[in-house]
Amino acid sequence: EKRIEGIEDVVDYSSKRDGGIRIVVDVKRDANPQVVLNKLYTYTALQTTIGAILLAIVNGKPQVLTLKEMLQNAIDFQCDIIRRRTEFDRKKAAERAHILEGLKLALDFIDEVIAIIRASKTIPESKEALTARFGLDDLQTTAIVQMQLGRLAGLEKQKILDELDEKLAFIAECEAILASHERVLDIVKTEALNLRDKYADDRRTDISDVSGEVDIEDLIPEESSVLTLTQMGYIKRVPASEYRLQSKGGKGKLGMTRREEDMTSTMFVCSSHDTVLFFTNLGRVYRLKAYEVPEGARTGKGLNIVNVLPLQPEEKVSVMLNIEGFDEDKFLCMVTRQGVIKRSRLALYNTRRKGGINAVDLDEGDELRWVAVTGGADELLVATREGMAIRFAETDARPLGRTSRGVRAITLAEGDEVVGFAVVDNAKRLLTVTETGYGRRSSFEDYRVQNRGGKGLINYKTDKYGKVAAVQAVTGDEDAILITSNGLIIRIDVSTINTAYRPAKGVTVMRFKSEEERIVSVQLTEHDEETATAAEEAEGAEAADAPAATGSVPEGVQEAYEAVMENAERNANEEES
Repeated sequence: EKRIEGIEDVVDYSSKRDGGIRIVVDVKRDANPQVVLNKLYTYTALQTTIGAILLAIVNGKPQVLTLKEMLQNAIDFQCDIIRRRTEFDRKKAAERAHILEGLKLALDFIDEVIAIIRASKTIPESKEALTARFGLDDLQTTAIVQMQLGRLAGLEKQKILDELDEKLAFIAECEAILASHERVLDIVKTEALNLRDKYADDRRTDISDVSGEVDIEDLIPEESSVLTLTQMGYIKRVPASEYRLQSKGGKGKLGMTRREEDMTSTMFVCSSHDTVLFFTNLGRVYRLKAYEVPEGARTGKGLNIVNVLPLQPEEKVSVMLNIEGFDEDKFLCMVTRQGVIKRSRLALYNTRRKGGINAVDLDEGDELRWVAVTGGADELLVATREGMAIRFAETDARPLGRTSRGVRAITLAEGDEVVGFAVVDNAKRLLTVTETGYGRRSSFEDYRVQNRGGKGLINYKTDKYGKVAAVQAVTGDEDAILITSNGLIIRIDVSTINTAYRPAKGVTVMRFKSEEERIVSVQLTEHDEETATAAEEAEGAEAADAPAATGSVPEGVQEAYEAVMENAERNANEEES
């Protein structure tokens, strides 16, 4: 099933002659044996967890106990047994000592006792006479009248005296035990050791510090790695040294081979010891160490992520985030397709559960699409398909627990949905691309700060130029990959898309072969100089037919553009009010 990568072969050398089970697992040359062993513990029966509900009856009531409480109750029960047993033994010894004291008294006055018994006509009469003479009770007089003549011998008399001394000493010992809890615990310990010596055999299980869930970072060399995740869910890890430094103007190196309709959705450089969080469309988050991502060749497509994470049938990874540490002052901001935002402390997601945890509670039909790490005082921007956008302070969304739903980020019109989310960075620009093939970059300053949950401002006039396909925060040094509903792909240099004011139409970034075709996805990737050169040559060949780019504002019509901006904002403010 390829749940465990890195195994070359498995050979079974088990035999009764050589001592039982022995299996040799040969790992591949580029695999880490400790990681493979760790995965064998996790995914096979090599290590098994046996669950136990520690339910017990304590003082007549059912209780679920911890392991310490279970052991303490067992010890307390054994102590109670020792006390009750000691009290029973003391009672029996006291009864015997009482009889022996009567026999001793009778032996001291044996002649008088014999005379009383001979003078009595019946046994009850003799018992009454003994009681009247010596003050003995019924138990003592009964033992005296039943005493055999042989007990009158000197040796037998000494046995009675020795037994009496023994009983009195035993009674004193029992009272000492009952008066000391330490003595009771010593007896419990002694009896437990005796049981061990009598019944114990050699241990058949191994108690070890190493298990399938332990962190084996100390065994993994720390190195810089490049993690890549494609839109179709293929993931790989490549040492950063594979991407060697090249001179300016070079053709670059092929990063990966992929299917024609697939493309890179996330790519970043991290340490092999960094934590990587995978957020899915169903609102769950999975955690891996970077070294746990299978290493692949630089030109390889990688491994499907379903072989790395225990994803559900309809679950897909929406966001892959690199987390250097779970700082208490950092936050995770998650935005869903239906405009719900949830802000939680990053430290809440510091869990080692390999089966994933719930990151956000989703409404029916909603899905988690965007996640970003914020510093606690950032500003956020959410954009919709119908051309609206809202910018607000992240502090407007109060921090929530890990399993909560979230709050409203933007009020959506009927049929509208969120298509983009960005953390405001004035050093970047907001790229807006429409389904109809238009695009522009705008300054974040064009989007004034508003209160969370409003309708927002007009980001794009969709009634004239088509609905928004995606928005992305860009620096201008990236390439944008555009995919259409017919599966066509175009890669363009983001820097060639002009900067314009917020309501502007922008420039044509893609032309279609049919009127029904639309842009359905926009992804950013690192700039490829070779692709950009080919695009420039193609653009030069079609320059005569292409309309002029109108994204930047000509100096002569600056006042007109500002008037348009003021009018648009005024209309947006009226709608918001």
